[in-house]
Amino acid sequence: MVEVEVVAIGNELLLGDVLDTNSNWLCQRVTGLGGRVRRVVVVGDDLKAIAIEIRDGLERKSDLIITTGGLGPTADDITLKAIAEATDHPLGVNLEALKMVKRRYEELAQEGYVADSSLTPSRRKMAHLPQGATPIFNPVGTAPACTLRLEDTTLISLPGVPEELMGIWEGPLQPLLREIFGEGYYQEKMVFVDCKDESLLAPILKKMAGAHPQVYIKSRAKVFGPEVKIKITLSSAGRDR
Repeated sequence: MVEVEVVAIGNELLLGDVLDTNSNWLCQRVTGLGGRVRRVVVVGDDLKAIAIEIRDGLERKSDLIITTGGLGPTADDITLKAIAEATDHPLGVNLEALKMVKRRYEELAQEGYVADSSLTPSRRKMAHLPQGATPIFNPVGTAPACTLRLEDTTLISLPGVPEELMGIWEGPLQPLLREIFGEGYYQEKMVFVDCKDESLLAPILKKMAGAHPQVYIKSRAKVFGPEVKIKITLSSAGRDR
């Protein structure tokens, strides 16, 4: 099973100004592909903190580390710089990424969204990738995503704007995702039980889990009160059905 970590980056997330819907969405997509998200963490726009999370993920030998946010043109967009430091892959202008940025600004200029399509230093910044990284075209925004294949781990860096993140994941990133996850699957069944005391179900569910270790079994009270119902979720994921 492919083991995944998600690192959501941005001070706005820690301040509570923006809700981190990206991590929830990515967890659903990874699970649906048969992967297992083992860790989700939120860090601010702090070079050292981001680099530490990347290094720790590499030391844990996670198959895939996904970062969100911090790919834009401003000074506090430092995700790729942190990845460069964490992986010892120095930043440099990626010509393919530069072409992608140029193309998007030319399109935006033609559509009247920007007055000038020239590659200013701030715009060129979005084409600075870690050495060996592969840019992924952003069909919605301007900052390319990128991937970096290391010995044990693949890093995928996605923009923080949800529409951009989703557009890249569902579009140009699909070939790589199929390569990583293969023929993975996820199956889930939910059963509602008329039981007012979840503790009475605990020994039964424990016995079921022991007999079927490949199946995740979780009970949850749907509502609390005299009409309480217990929802039992049974799920399994992997490569072989």
